[in-house]
Amino acid sequence: MRSRNINLMTNNTRFLILPWVKVPHLASHILGRVMRNLQRYWMEKYNHPIYMVETFVETQRFKGTCYKAANFLRVGQTKGRSRQDHPDNRFVPLKDIYLYPLSKKFRQALGTEAL
Repeated sequence: MRSRNINLMTNNTRFLILPWVKVPHLASHILGRVMRNLQRYWMEKYNHPIYMVETFVETQRFKGTCYKAANFLRVGQTKGRSRQDHPDNRFVPLKDIYLYPLSKKFRQALGTEAL
């Protein structure tokens, strides 16, 4: 299902607020603003909609607090493999998987009405 809908999703690859920046709720505020506008910006740039954002949080280093505060949904955990591990079975740290639906109709758009 993921491979069929990959063009209708995007990935948040990096999000970091440096440790010495001390602004309460800054991370969830930024994530919230980005998520509210992302679908419109994406449509303007790529001329097709997206319905979901995914992100991964390395569990040994981070807790995912800002994603939880910004209403991302933790849906599971990776198996400790990477996209590039095909020939040598490279193992990487486990990561929690978080999703953020960008539309109330995301299940219908992604063909996941049963979820």
